[in-house]
Amino acid sequence: MHEGTNRPKAVQTMIVRKIRTALLKAGSSTKAELSRQLGISFPTVGKFLSLMEKEGEIFQAGLDESSGGRRALRYAYNPEHMLGLALFLERTETGYMVVNSLGEVKDRGNTPGVLNAGIESLDLQIQSFLDRYPRIGVISIGIPGAVDGTGKIIHIPDYPQFHYFDLKQYCESRYSIPAVVENDMNAAVLGYHKSREHQPHQSLVYLYFGQNGPGAGIMINGDVVRGKSFFTGEISFVPQNNGLNFGQSMKEQVTRADGGSGSLDPVSRLVASFAAILNPHAVIFCKDEVSGAMLQEIASGSSAYIPPEHLPLLTVSDWKEDYLYGLQSLGLDLMIRQPGGFAE
Repeated sequence: MHEGTNRPKAVQTMIVRKIRTALLKAGSSTKAELSRQLGISFPTVGKFLSLMEKEGEIFQAGLDESSGGRRALRYAYNPEHMLGLALFLERTETGYMVVNSLGEVKDRGNTPGVLNAGIESLDLQIQSFLDRYPRIGVISIGIPGAVDGTGKIIHIPDYPQFHYFDLKQYCESRYSIPAVVENDMNAAVLGYHKSREHQPHQSLVYLYFGQNGPGAGIMINGDVVRGKSFFTGEISFVPQNNGLNFGQSMKEQVTRADGGSGSLDPVSRLVASFAAILNPHAVIFCKDEVSGAMLQEIASGSSAYIPPEHLPLLTVSDWKEDYLYGLQSLGLDLMIRQPGGFAE
């Protein structure tokens, strides 16, 4: 164990995390500024800064202007020290983004989908990114299914080879890299919220009909809701009229020849249900799935079931952008939580 780190690993990790967070937020800081801001002694801050500098995690960013005494040395975080890989798995494609610790995009795009092909194809995809970007230090993966608190996929009916597969444990064992696995809609509502941080305590519902059936991401007062068994958002099962659930009602509407009036009634009923139970600030739809005219029809239909003054704002957003931004946010948070390379 290095000199200056003769303290429990959890304490070391906490100090490193605080220094990382402060430097990323401020851009640069002196030892004295970090000591005052973090409530950590000046000698301890100095020792950890020295160790982080040796690891290449931070660098010297010049000297302060003199105020009559010795000029203080400033330190800045090296955003290229660790990269994050974000992947979202869809039926026909895998979307990806590689970012540095500031969230700056190094690479992004789409590759062929692997959900039908199985874990071996996903492994090849991930390995190709690790070969191209050796500094990838965290992986965040979004999947169209329910994920429990450990990173195990517990509900993904269209892809039985992934059902009850512990994807987080597989990635961490296979690549020796920390990983986070999240439901697609949870990541999307998180990304939407994170990109609008001036509204920190809102309640939101994000609806997507997608390639794998409908799903919802739900946020209450700024927190993503996952539920007792991590099944929140599986809206296909919500009961509707005529003995049908929402998924069945939507399929029935799609098969109608006219596709006209009433075809959005299942969505209107669902929005009214969310309004009555959660009273969210907004319900967000994917901009590729719902037009302005459709939003008006949904709002009008929902008003038949609940007083219109209690209805949420109905709006659209770029689902892929929100999804990737949510995964990126999860990855960046995982970066911050990592112990220093010197911690033992």
